[in-house]
Amino acid sequence: MINYKHLQYFYAVASSGTIAAASKRLHVTAQAISGQLQLLEAQMGEALFRKKGRLLELTEAGKTVLLYAERIFDLGNELEQNVRRGLLRAPETLRVGVCDMIPKTMAFRLLQPARGAGLAMRLVCREGRLDALMLELSAHRLDLVIADRGLPPGGAVRGHTHLLGASTQTVLGHPDLRRAWPGAFPRCLAGAPFLLPGADAAVHSQLHAWFEREALRPIVVGEFDDGALLMSFAREGAGFVLAPTVLAPTICAEYGLEALGEVGTIAEQFHAVTVARRVDHPAVQRILEQAALVFAPDAPAAP
Repeated sequence: MINYKHLQYFYAVASSGTIAAASKRLHVTAQAISGQLQLLEAQMGEALFRKKGRLLELTEAGKTVLLYAERIFDLGNELEQNVRRGLLRAPETLRVGVCDMIPKTMAFRLLQPARGAGLAMRLVCREGRLDALMLELSAHRLDLVIADRGLPPGGAVRGHTHLLGASTQTVLGHPDLRRAWPGAFPRCLAGAPFLLPGADAAVHSQLHAWFEREALRPIVVGEFDDGALLMSFAREGAGFVLAPTVLAPTICAEYGLEALGEVGTIAEQFHAVTVARRVDHPAVQRILEQAALVFAPDAPAAP
């Protein structure tokens, strides 16, 4: 490992031109500086200076070492100044659980305000089923869970449920599939292939009820607990799907789908669940305060 003092002596000689001048500048003997330079050159395996008259001139290797030495000293000065100003702090970590049926784009939009903590914020995301994530939350291994439902009353996990927002649903489909099932919405879905969210999804029962009211009776060709996998099948034209209306343009662009129509009677809610002692987490507060912007009609599209 490079010795910081070796670099100091090297820098002094490089900027002064002679060992004698560096000796006066550092208030150490010329023999001490010469010995430290020899140790540094032995460690580098290269000569760092060559004699040019009475002066010492940097070799090509010495010029490279000088560039790095200047950067190291700049960082050292910056560190010293930040310590004196009290600007150093331990990185803050936010551990979030995201239910696997939550669209990834929605999770990104909701969690994006946490980045307002700057470089000191470390975001750790875990994905899974709601019951498993709630156990992690109750054990304080998570600070926040993003879910499509809140804590059930009288449940084993004690905490706080915060409604982040809600969105109606829109039916999407691959262009080839749309051409194969033409007609006005929603009658065009009668007997059509459909990909359903898993039974644990909050909109699962609402979707079935809507099918019954409209007498559509589509053919269920797949049921998925993972929202990303469901959309991957939709991208290949396996069936029509349901997605939050607020995300429909982004999902269509990402998966090459088209919007057939909005189902205004189905609303999906999005919740943040926290344990009581974690509600003051600054990143959680930013998420809760800015969630309404995600569901605003003029909300900017997320990548």
